[in-house]
Amino acid sequence: MTDQDQANARKGRMVALVIAGAMLLWIAAQVIGPRLGLPGRYALLIDFLAIAAFVWALVVATQIWRARQNGQGRDNKG
Repeated sequence: MTDQDQANARKGRMVALVIAGAMLLWIAAQVIGPRLGLPGRYALLIDFLAIAAFVWALVVATQIWRARQNGQGRDNKG
């Protein structure tokens, strides 16, 4: 396994953790928020934070995919 493969695997694990963590925190906030009597603006803020985490994860996942595509292209050519 090359250094690039290890870096991609590390990034992939980070993406998975961010997605899972954002989803768990979002679900917890949706359950706990109303019980604590938090205003709706806090729910909206939590929604935006979750969306930001998902967008970040999508960008990094796309970078990983492109890096793998470029690596495979070099392997096939030479």
